[in-house]
Amino acid sequence: MERYFEDYQKRRLTERVDIITAINILKSQGYDHDELIAEITKVFYVDLDTYNEVVMAAA
Repeated sequence: MERYFEDYQKRRLTERVDIITAINILKSQGYDHDELIAEITKVFYVDLDTYNEVVMAAA
């Protein structure tokens, strides 16, 4: 996901379904678990509490 945005251009990911979708897209592109949050936060503002809930539920 070689995209970098200025902070004012970032969309917010606060809904579980949106975070799950972003994770699934990154995984389909070959990113592993350790790279997910770094890649997602390059493009989006992420609700980290919800992100952690999603990741823990999937584990």
